[in-house]
Amino acid sequence: MSDRREAFLAHVGTGLTTLCRCWRITRTDGVKYGFTDHDQNLRFGGVDFRAETGLSASALATSTGLSVDNTEALGALTDAAVREDDIEAGRFDGAEVRSWLVNWADVDQRWMQFRGTIGEMRRAGGAFQAELRGLTEALNRPLGRVYQKPCTAVLGDGTCRFDLSQPGFFTDKTVSDIEGNRIFRWTDFGAFDDAWFQRGRLNVQSGAAAGLWGAIKHDRLQDGIREIELWQPIRAPILPTDEVRLLAGCDKLLSTCSEKFSNIINFQGFPDLPGEDWLLSQPKSSNPNTGGSRR
Repeated sequence: MSDRREAFLAHVGTGLTTLCRCWRITRTDGVKYGFTDHDQNLRFGGVDFRAETGLSASALATSTGLSVDNTEALGALTDAAVREDDIEAGRFDGAEVRSWLVNWADVDQRWMQFRGTIGEMRRAGGAFQAELRGLTEALNRPLGRVYQKPCTAVLGDGTCRFDLSQPGFFTDKTVSDIEGNRIFRWTDFGAFDDAWFQRGRLNVQSGAAAGLWGAIKHDRLQDGIREIELWQPIRAPILPTDEVRLLAGCDKLLSTCSEKFSNIINFQGFPDLPGEDWLLSQPKSSNPNTGGSRR
């Protein structure tokens, strides 16, 4: 790495340079795209950087300290590069972006200028515009635990530690009846309690929407028909015969953690935390002020 940097600096120091910019976008599903403003395709790091995509970027705004670095990238929408339906489906949300200054005569001589993620992405008139956010963007997020009665963990994450791949906590289904990419219905669903998947998630396993998911708002059983309703529609076409996976839901209460998941040891809430009314309560012997546990 140091030899590559020294070679790049030596090339820049000559005053007669053969430099171009290259960008690599890595989506959260692992798909990679390479772009360059050079007039020919380049390749390094196992990625092809394509020249015919029309991608360009404004000047990188970089700084020391904790301020946020940012820039914007512009490019053409093409089936071979960035497609409008992929943007609409949200496949580029949070994608990692890396940008280099590259000696196109010797691609081993390059300098990374920017590393971050895609923020807001817009498209119009056959082109897209992506806001690029630097690594310090993550410092804008509030960190630390929140003291509240419900659990603060996400079911199955590193703090919850529950294994959702256990039998009984997921089911794979073939789509049969779908309404507006948001409501799914089945007549032969299986032996799951009513509302078992409420507050869970639906993952699309196959078809044009493969890799996308939605949060489950309602899980109802009426007249032998199981209806799963999402909070928002899946932003890509879903057809009958596509496969989906339903994951069990959690309402974040201590009783649910104990009785449904047997995972109370990892409960991340404070069920006995007194509410605001406790501050105004007067001592009395007939009804002890216990804090009103939501067990």
